[in-house]
Amino acid sequence: MKKIIFTLAVTSLIAGAFLTSCNSSAKKVKDAQAKVEETQKDATEAKTDLKKEKQDSINEHLQFKKEAEDKINAHNKSIADFKARIVKEKKQNRAQYEKKLAKLEQKNSDLKKELEDYKDGGKDKWIKFKNGFNKDMEDLGNGIKNFSFKNVK
Repeated sequence: MKKIIFTLAVTSLIAGAFLTSCNSSAKKVKDAQAKVEETQKDATEAKTDLKKEKQDSINEHLQFKKEAEDKINAHNKSIADFKARIVKEKKQNRAQYEKKLAKLEQKNSDLKKELEDYKDGGKDKWIKFKNGFNKDMEDLGNGIKNFSFKNVK
C-alpha cells in the first residue's frame, strides 16, 4: 500500500509539474511578445527623436551660418567705409591705415572661407568650431571697432 501511495504521489507531482510548465510556456510567449512590441515602440520613438535632433542640428547650423554671413557682410561694409575715408588722409598716414585695413580685410575673408568650408563632423566638432569661429569673429569686430584715424595735421 505504501508503494501504491508513493507511486500515486510521484505521478501526481509529475503531472502537476507538466501542466504547470505548459502554462508557463504560454505565459512566457505572451511576455516575450509584449517585450518585443515594447522594444519596437521604443525603437520607433528613438528614430523619431533622432530625426528631430538631426533637423534641429541642421536648422542650428543654417541659422548660425546666416548670422555669421550677416556679420561678415557688415564687416566688409565697415572696411569699405574706412577705405573711403583713408583717401582723405595724408600720404604718410594712408599707407599705415591701408596696411591695417588689409589685415582686417584678409581676416574677414579667411573667416568667410572657414565658414563655407566647414563640414559637419559631429556635435563635439561643431561646438569646437562654433566657439573658435565666434571668438575669431569677435576679435575681428573689436579690431574694426578700434580702428581709428589720427587727427594729425
